[in-house]
Amino acid sequence: MSTTYKIAVLPGDGTGPEVVAEGLKVLDAATSKFGFKLEYTHFDFGGDRFLRTGEVLPDSAADELRQFDAIYLGAIGHPGVKPGILEKGILLRLRFELDQYINLRPVRLYPGVDTPLKDKGPEHIDYVVVRENTGGIYTGTGGISMKGTPHEVAVQSMVYNRFQVERCLRYAFEYTRKFGKKARGKGEANTLGLVGKTNVLTYVFDLWERTFHELGEKEFPDVKREYYHVDATCMWMVKSPEWFDVLVTGNMFGDIITDLGAITQGGMGIAAGGNINPEGVSMFEPIGGSAPKYTGMNIINPLAAICSGAMMLETLGEIKASQAIEEAVKDVTANKIKSLSAGKMGYSTTEVGDMVAERL
Repeated sequence: MSTTYKIAVLPGDGTGPEVVAEGLKVLDAATSKFGFKLEYTHFDFGGDRFLRTGEVLPDSAADELRQFDAIYLGAIGHPGVKPGILEKGILLRLRFELDQYINLRPVRLYPGVDTPLKDKGPEHIDYVVVRENTGGIYTGTGGISMKGTPHEVAVQSMVYNRFQVERCLRYAFEYTRKFGKKARGKGEANTLGLVGKTNVLTYVFDLWERTFHELGEKEFPDVKREYYHVDATCMWMVKSPEWFDVLVTGNMFGDIITDLGAITQGGMGIAAGGNINPEGVSMFEPIGGSAPKYTGMNIINPLAAICSGAMMLETLGEIKASQAIEEAVKDVTANKIKSLSAGKMGYSTTEVGDMVAERL
């Protein structure tokens, strides 16, 4: 008897519904080949709903979404809604209420995709960033006093506790053991690199570094450990990205280096991400945003959405199906599309989705 996974689908705003449609097309092709089932339930959370009802996200949304095995998201961001309302009210709220404490961002250059890095190819740009997703400086600890006066004071603190740090690091070690370069036959060791700033942020990253080595020595002696300052990491992501296997870091540094990584792999049109709760429901999305100016034109690149669907299957345990989708995407980038940019692919959105599905 085949396994059935319940998937909540949030197409969202702008071109989100278009890329989600192609992602679902590819996912359906994968289910046919690999013998499992996906049961979809669509939700209309996004800008149109907000403009119609005045409600960003129902109070029942998080509890309802907890009943699913995963969430597949298109994009959030509507030109008729002030920036920040939907992003905070939907994305960040779900991330915190569903305790999606890992942001997972593969940085992989596919064949045929241009990179701004001179003399670098797919064999050089192939690593993953594990970003702590619910703590740190983004949680809003702090405040402003005497606002608008010459003596105004603004404070925003980077706060982590041992529990948050340890669970993020444990996920990163386990991921490295399972999907590191040695595990994939592409390196001599599975290597996890901690990205921090121990020479300046001496309290927070002392906690990270001590926990990193204590956990590694006790539970993951088979995983090689390295430490990198975040500024050096940014330099080497450009000069020698082949040095990296899996990186783990806090919320703010992770936000910065994953966008740097995305442009080296060809841009937001191919970058996929997952907001992961290993013990609960996780949410997967293309990183590029809603691109409202291309809505309804059938020219947006759906590959990031397709790749985020592959990530979803990997997290659900359907590894072979996930790998098959990625190989199909590689074939399309190597042999078919001319560019990742909207309107320059040489094919329509639906045609690109068709090609990936056919190659499965």
